[in-house]
Amino acid sequence: VQLVESGGGLVQAGGSLRLSCSASGLTFSRYAMGWFRQAPGKEREFVAVISRSGGTIYYADSVKGRATISRDNPKNTVYLQMNSLKVEDTAVYYCAADSLYASSRRNDYDYWGQGTQVTVSS
Repeated sequence: VQLVESGGGLVQAGGSLRLSCSASGLTFSRYAMGWFRQAPGKEREFVAVISRSGGTIYYADSVKGRATISRDNPKNTVYLQMNSLKVEDTAVYYCAADSLYASSRRNDYDYWGQGTQVTVSS
């Protein structure tokens, strides 16, 4: 199984980024897909999750109203659109696959990508 994130980079505060996560080696439509992030010196935290069909979506309070998670099952890809970025959004962003349900808990996830760096400058 391989999850590969892309789309990170350096952006000014107030800007936008669209992260992508391409999955291979698994039946993508059978997995809920989540996004997490980890800032330097902090624990990895939940950002958003989308269920297998896309019918259930949850966001962390810190990104609610600024983030949109979506998925394209035929393309085996999950996306995270982040708008109105803040300096505190700076982190490595990871996608992860959960075979059971759309969870916000790190330990529920079966597979993880290597992450993509998002840096927001003031």
